[in-house]
Amino acid sequence: MEIPTGMNGAALAQRQQNNRRLAAKLALVALVFTAFGFLMVPLYDVICRITGLNGRTNAVAIAPEKNTQVDESRWVKVEFLSHAMPGTGVELKPEQFSMRVHPGAVIHTNYVVRNITNDVFVGQAVPSITPAVAAPHFQKIECFCFSQQTLQPGEVRTMPVVFVIKPELGGDLRTITLSYTFFEAPKVKG
Repeated sequence: MEIPTGMNGAALAQRQQNNRRLAAKLALVALVFTAFGFLMVPLYDVICRITGLNGRTNAVAIAPEKNTQVDESRWVKVEFLSHAMPGTGVELKPEQFSMRVHPGAVIHTNYVVRNITNDVFVGQAVPSITPAVAAPHFQKIECFCFSQQTLQPGEVRTMPVVFVIKPELGGDLRTITLSYTFFEAPKVKG
């Protein structure tokens, strides 16, 4: 290795030590940002569940409240949407795209999922409610989104959703959209 002109051995050693320190600091920064990137989704989910942001609904079954009165004086239109992430190899569709419901009534509907690949598929549906202010009033009693779904090649499955819209929902909200996005579950390395 040639020593740059005008640089003695001690200065060169100091420069190399400074370069190693800088490389270590940059590697640490890259590691921190990589970890932060992996933690963003779980942190975001926790914040959404706590605050009700982004239309997140309950992630576990909630027993319907006893003595809930059905508000037959008004209707709420519930629209159903679905989306499977590109490349997952599944199709997800609601059996019906909208329905009118009375707040307080227990409602049953279904989504149909189809594995269009020749491989076993393990996935998870993530629900979302819009407008977000309606999310605390939309309670799922039964939902395929509570657990991962394992689909065999070519399998078609009808999956139930049972929900209730709390009568406390503001009277100005006349339309709520329930949307599911179907993701492939992370593969567990064994």
